Amino acid sequence: MKKYAVYGSETGQYYYQYADTIELLEGTGFEDIITEEQLPVVFDGRGGYFAFDPDDKKFVEIIESDEEVPLPLERMFYVNQPEFKLGWMSPEGDTYSCSYTNHTKCAKMLAKKFYPRAKFPELALDRAGWLKIIDSWDGSERRHGQFVYTERGRVTKKQADRLFDLGLYDNEEVRELIRTSEDDW
Repeated sequence: MKKYAVYGSETGQYYYQYADTIELLEGTGFEDIITEEQLPVVFDGRGGYFAFDPDDKKFVEIIESDEEVPLPLERMFYVNQPEFKLGWMSPEGDTYSCSYTNHTKCAKMLAKKFYPRAKFPELALDRAGWLKIIDSWDGSERRHGQFVYTERGRVTKKQADRLFDLGLYDNEEVRELIRTSEDDW
């Protein structure tokens, strides 16, 4: 069983493998590098490690798991968060929050839960009517914005209502999506 340090962010929780004994270093590649005096440590997921700090403001808990992904979807990507900014929206209008760079990871977990046979998660979500809300900053604007994307070019009534609640109704692409979808409602 592996141990993980769980941390919190505005959009959900994330985890890093954690070791507090020499035995937990087995298979990490750090068996001959980290000494017992350096424990506990957290592996950063990019080939490095750092000393574990239980007073880190973002630290939540230590968990044990044999799962490939030790946290459930709803903990990693908050559902229907009032402060939703970026992420995915289901055809029912449910939102799954993620940061600027986690849309693909979120899509993989959503597809695994809702479309387990899907080979291409983002494509599966799009074909099933999900919306992708991404950052629209292009490097030249003074501020970031939100852009609603779907290859299908359509939204459900529940999505349109939720987009209104999120303050995205006035976005140019949202107005076009609603205009082309109203006959379906």
